[in-house]
Amino acid sequence: MTPYAHSNGPDDSAWQSLADHSVGVARLAECFASPFLSGSHAALSGNCHDLGKARNAFQSYLFRCNGVEDANPDYGDRTHAMAGAIWLWRHAGNLGKALAYCVAGHHAGLPDWSGGVNPNGALAVSLKEDAPVLDEDPVREWIASHEKEWLRERLSPPFLFSRDDSSLSFWIRMMYSCLVDADFLDTEAFMYPAQSAIRSFGQPLSALADAFFAHLDEKQRAAPETEVNRIRAEIRSACEQAAAMPPGLFSLTVPTGGGKTLSGTAFAFKHALRHGLKRIIYVIPYTSIIEQTADVLRGILGPENVLEHHSNFDPDKETRQSRLASENWDAPVVVTTSVQFFESLYACKSSRCRKLHNIAESVVVLDEVQLLPSKLLLPCAEAIRQLASHYRVSFVLSTATQLNLPGLDTSSIREIAPQSLDLYHRLKRVRIEFPADRNTRKSWDEVAAELRAHERVLCVVNTRRDCRTLFDIMPEGTIHLSASMCGAHRSRVIGEIKRKLANGEPVRVISTQLVEAGVDIDFPVVYRAFTGLASIAQSAGRCNREGLLSELGRVIVFMPPKQSPNGELRKQEDALLSLLCRPGGIDVVDAKAFPDYFGILHRLINDLGRKFGDWLGVPVPAEFGDGNDHWPDDVFHYQFREAAAAFQMIDDSAQASVIVRYDDSDALISSLRAAGPKRDIMRRLQRYTVNVPRRTLDDLLAKGLVEELRVPPKPDTPSGIFVQTMPSAYSERFGLDLFRDGLSVEDNMQ
Repeated sequence: MTPYAHSNGPDDSAWQSLADHSVGVARLAECFASPFLSGSHAALSGNCHDLGKARNAFQSYLFRCNGVEDANPDYGDRTHAMAGAIWLWRHAGNLGKALAYCVAGHHAGLPDWSGGVNPNGALAVSLKEDAPVLDEDPVREWIASHEKEWLRERLSPPFLFSRDDSSLSFWIRMMYSCLVDADFLDTEAFMYPAQSAIRSFGQPLSALADAFFAHLDEKQRAAPETEVNRIRAEIRSACEQAAAMPPGLFSLTVPTGGGKTLSGTAFAFKHALRHGLKRIIYVIPYTSIIEQTADVLRGILGPENVLEHHSNFDPDKETRQSRLASENWDAPVVVTTSVQFFESLYACKSSRCRKLHNIAESVVVLDEVQLLPSKLLLPCAEAIRQLASHYRVSFVLSTATQLNLPGLDTSSIREIAPQSLDLYHRLKRVRIEFPADRNTRKSWDEVAAELRAHERVLCVVNTRRDCRTLFDIMPEGTIHLSASMCGAHRSRVIGEIKRKLANGEPVRVISTQLVEAGVDIDFPVVYRAFTGLASIAQSAGRCNREGLLSELGRVIVFMPPKQSPNGELRKQEDALLSLLCRPGGIDVVDAKAFPDYFGILHRLINDLGRKFGDWLGVPVPAEFGDGNDHWPDDVFHYQFREAAAAFQMIDDSAQASVIVRYDDSDALISSLRAAGPKRDIMRRLQRYTVNVPRRTLDDLLAKGLVEELRVPPKPDTPSGIFVQTMPSAYSERFGLDLFRDGLSVEDNMQ
């Protein structure tokens, strides 16, 4: 009997044979892994990943599902993933043991070796409990007739795995990506050929470069003859010249307002074309600003060539092709968030890992890299180092504040903007005024009085509560901007701020720090509540951004009524206070101040993510031979699921999303109540959500301002979906009212 891999109806002559599927997956996986010299390893995992489907019980399952008569029905265990993993562990040498993780998890996700957050996913247990599968007659016969082809060549390490880092576990993760994407695509081609046929997304970078540089040339010609624009042109020139350097790690250290986005993209295009890299990936810290970059690139390159992938993406911009491309990032230009990028690199689920192999042979621009969370700096740096060392990835670490990234050898990072440009002094457009007395704090009334003296002023504070408190005592017409507003609301407000500034209208803005990274606004005066040096520098980038004032813009740092609560914000304040207490203080125009600041901050934080080495950095023997000599089994004892559970750039357990009533979200909420959490509905509602701390959510629920929905298909079960109830709980002026005492009179009358 011919074993089948997939069925699609009662005519079993049209089913996909196990042999065809195995070969198809092997060929795709080999192609995906070839850029990092691992094609033969990936082909092996593809050839044997589904060998457990040769079991009688699995074949009987296919017959039953399609109503086909089965002469010898078998109602036993039909699971299949572990069979190939066990064979690899026993027969394919050291690297076969590494690939066993990939095959064992190609449906359920990369497993832990033992224990961890999901003990039932332990590879050590499954290798023993599922071993009898290989003794079943159909499986044994299948292996006997194919294993010589699988082992045509002896597997040697594609590169030298280090005994001091995560190079072997990272390679397993990349091989897993190749396997699961190949498995999905081959299955899709058989089961859903029409969908498979429309997967192509965008043109190669070589076809897009002319349009990009033509736009850049025109933009440069049309720019006013100012000193800032002359410097931006010099930065672009430096980026294009540096593109000839060999792939690896680069930094682009340019003060805010120096045009890093487009100049960095110019480097990425020329570098990719020079070295045969196939895509550009832009990684941005905040969803609040990612749309700005994506819209700029779409306007230049065309929407069909720019994949925007993040949780807050507007579904109206999505096509069927872009939705498919977001599954595995098979696109020439990808714009995504730090959360999506780094959490995928440490994920264990197949859906999150499919894209990883497509990061290979790319230029990755990490925008505002200094904003990576301190608690995860070491694993982030390790991922950067692995990709640059072994997977033909060039990183552009783009920042307005000089780097100090623990875990990366600074001598291996090449600066794109040469020191001879003297950017920090030439692009000095502001004067930062620190408080003379840092022991005396101002009241919000005092701050408001100072702000009223300016017609065009931005004030950035540390928390949403501070933002609301100050906003409430400001004059009518003041604009509030914070994460209490949903994404659609914030985008509209930022657009209104830009309009007022462009028209020379009076505009006062009270904002949280979300305005600091990449929001292209330009005020003559900026007030900043005392915080870390990096945030103050980012706020300063919203002041005299275009250098059009006749004198330096003013950035006034003030001591707010209370210091930040214990945590990273407090440590940032303490690090800056330590610098300011040095004899002579600090010169924030001097780029050297920033490494000093980050060095102090990292010492205060202490835990930068060292525990990931315990899960993913198991020592590898110093001597590798040809890869077929015996390595101790504990070399392969990795905890992928435990690492994935711990790598949370945003602590989901501490926050919850509330769907608010803004614009047309009422209609979407009604659809949600009627149909349940369908993908399209939930995607559209992403732009109408506000994240709140869990304790705040409990308070909103107790006050009746928010409810937890009961929706199909389980209307009797709490859904974990929270929706604003009373219309007055969301304001056009300040968003979701997180600090009100209870229901308003109007709410009680409804």
